Amino acid sequence: MTTPKAAARAEVDRHAGDLVRLSERLHADPETAWEEHHAAAAVPGLLDRAGFQVTSRYLGLDTAFFARFGSGPLRIALCAEYDALPGMGHACGHNLIAAGSVGAALGLAAVADDIGVTVEVYGTPAEEGGGGKIELLDRGAFADVDLAMMVHPAPVDVAEAKPFAVSHSKISYTGKSAHAAAYPEAGVNAADAFTVAQVAIGLLRQQLPASARVHGVVTHAGDAPNAIPGHASGRWYVRAGTLAELAELEPRVLRAFEAGALATGCELTVQPESKPYAEFRADETSLADYRANAVELGREFAADGTAARMNRASTDMGNVSQVVPAIHPYIGVGSLPAVNHQREFAAACVGGIAERALLDGAVALAWTGVDRATRQSV
Repeated sequence: MTTPKAAARAEVDRHAGDLVRLSERLHADPETAWEEHHAAAAVPGLLDRAGFQVTSRYLGLDTAFFARFGSGPLRIALCAEYDALPGMGHACGHNLIAAGSVGAALGLAAVADDIGVTVEVYGTPAEEGGGGKIELLDRGAFADVDLAMMVHPAPVDVAEAKPFAVSHSKISYTGKSAHAAAYPEAGVNAADAFTVAQVAIGLLRQQLPASARVHGVVTHAGDAPNAIPGHASGRWYVRAGTLAELAELEPRVLRAFEAGALATGCELTVQPESKPYAEFRADETSLADYRANAVELGREFAADGTAARMNRASTDMGNVSQVVPAIHPYIGVGSLPAVNHQREFAAACVGGIAERALLDGAVALAWTGVDRATRQSV
């Protein structure tokens, strides 16, 4: 007699070719946060053909979707991320996340009636700084879900997510342009404001706790050497161990930006790009299930070290984990020495090793859902 786990794996295997093609399609057509129109149309296609009820533009978000299968009392959610990084493509492997979650959902759907579950897939845009899951949470998504899951590519396998809480801000300085040689005294240099702020942040780092991170990029700081920049802008992240620690740290960083404005006479504007991402709260029982299932599939979890540090990366899945039980393990794609957010890592997110990670992740998630349902029925 076929067990639910065997049936779920067989279903993932049956769709292996389609899942790989979906991953490759996303990889070849990277779309950045809130612009994932092709991905949001392509990802739920397999689910629709498998009998899932699919809702596009979910909760009013153009590049979000929701899919549901079954009517069991236990609700298991899979999160599909599919946004890419500006200028780097899928250098964080979200093509594999989306295809893996679809595969896990198909595997669970094959046994949904037998184990008493409703399978839900959330297409979640804008993880790379836009906070798509937070927007969905604020609009009522994930309400009363029993377990939310996804698996994220990394250089090596790591079971437990320990991400930083993080805020994302757009920083702008407005000064006054002028001819840099003929009328320098008439200018107010917005680029200099950033220079002052970055020096202040660099000195501040000496007094920050080890769990803190402050980093950013200047995206515009003038157009011509002989024109004093009247406007400069950038994007900055502030990270801390928890949301509470982040709330204490952010005012200190803000003062560094205020110093730039004060020193130069510029006007400072700070605009949040999303609500802060929270630290992750893992469902320990389901995490143990995932670990055991991954080991059964032949996966090996890395010891602590440089290669395993991707589990510290921030994610808006942390906000989901604050309201429903959740896991967010990492699965290795054999990329070393390349690591996430490098072009070489993007290259490692297609090909044979990446395909194995995709299918192993899908099966391990599906099996973890089966374990959760089996425990529920005991």
